[in-house]
Amino acid sequence: MSYTVKGNILGFDKTFNMEIQEVDGLFSKMHDIDNQGIAFTMVNPYALREYSFDLPSSTKVLLDIHEKSNFSVYNIVVLQEPLENSAVNFLAPIIVNHDNNLIGQAVLNAKNHPDFGMAESIKSFR
Repeated sequence: MSYTVKGNILGFDKTFNMEIQEVDGLFSKMHDIDNQGIAFTMVNPYALREYSFDLPSSTKVLLDIHEKSNFSVYNIVVLQEPLENSAVNFLAPIIVNHDNNLIGQAVLNAKNHPDFGMAESIKSFR
């Protein structure tokens, strides 16, 4: 499935069209349709930990998310060898609105979410 990027994915201002492929129940791959050299590994945060936050209103407006919207939340993983040393960014979730095929990134305030880090090791969630 292809999605249009609204706003920016941090550090990737020229990424406009993404495709997401589920690898398994935990991991998915997201890649830039227009530049195959840009790809992200993402994780389903709910499979790792308790993860709840209020979606910023700006993200809701940008992605046209409302109460009955069908959307998913992912977190980007920075892969390391071995895999257990990989890190997850819980402060900048990727939000996918499946109703209108829009994707964006929310940036959460660390002060409001002291339990979420930008680089939490996957091995801490075993």
